[in-house]
Amino acid sequence: MINWGRVNELKDEIGEEDFGEVAEIFLEEVDEVIARLKSSPDPAQYEQDMHFLKGSALNLGFQNLSEICGQNEQAAANGQAHQIQLDPVFTTYDQSKAEFLAQC
Repeated sequence: MINWGRVNELKDEIGEEDFGEVAEIFLEEVDEVIARLKSSPDPAQYEQDMHFLKGSALNLGFQNLSEICGQNEQAAANGQAHQIQLDPVFTTYDQSKAEFLAQC
């Protein structure tokens, strides 16, 4: 679920102290997008939302979330936004976030 190698690489790149701040910003920004997707999903925005989530997840090592969002981004780009299921995104994010916070 979490690519701990990426997490450690990021810690090495920016330092342990700054890592906490970066992780906090990441979680806040992703929480905002997830909340918006839950409260007022807009299929016209799915491609952009999934691209943002994919990139953010990849940067912080949320491997499974990145993969799901990448698949959804591609589906939206191919005109299949109406077929995207958001629940797996929400579930995977919640599980990844819980694992990440428990280990960091």
